[in-house]
Amino acid sequence: MSSKIEIDSVTADFFGAFDNRGGKAADVARIKRLVLPGGVIVKTGPELTVYTVDEFVEPRRRLLTDGRLVEFSEWETSERTEIAGDIASRFSEYRKSGILDGEPFEGGGTKTIQLVRTSEGWRISALAWYDRP
Repeated sequence: MSSKIEIDSVTADFFGAFDNRGGKAADVARIKRLVLPGGVIVKTGPELTVYTVDEFVEPRRRLLTDGRLVEFSEWETSERTEIAGDIASRFSEYRKSGILDGEPFEGGGTKTIQLVRTSEGWRISALAWYDRP
C-alpha cells in the first residue's frame, strides 16, 4: 500500500472515530491506536488546550455516549499532504454536524496532522485543530 493511501486511511479513521449517527457507538478508543502513546493533541483558539491522548479521548467518549451529542460526524473536505521519507504532514479542512443538547449545529475548521511511519504503519505523532467561529 502506498504511503499516501495509508495516510488517507489513518486520517479517515481518525475522523470516523467520533461518528455516532444512527445510534451507533462512536469508537474514540480507536484514537489510542492511531496516535502514538506520547502524541500531543492541541486545540487552538481563545482557549488554547494541550492534551495527552488520554486527556483528549475520555471527555469525548463521555460526550458521545451520554446522550448530549447525537447524530454527530465530522469529515474531511479537502487536504494537502506532504511526505518526506518516514515523516508526513497533512493539512485538512473539515466539516462537522450533530445535535448537542437537543440543538442541531454545523461547523468546520482546519486540522494539521503530523505522522510518522512506524513498524506497524503510519501513526499520528501530533495533531492541532482550529474551529472556525
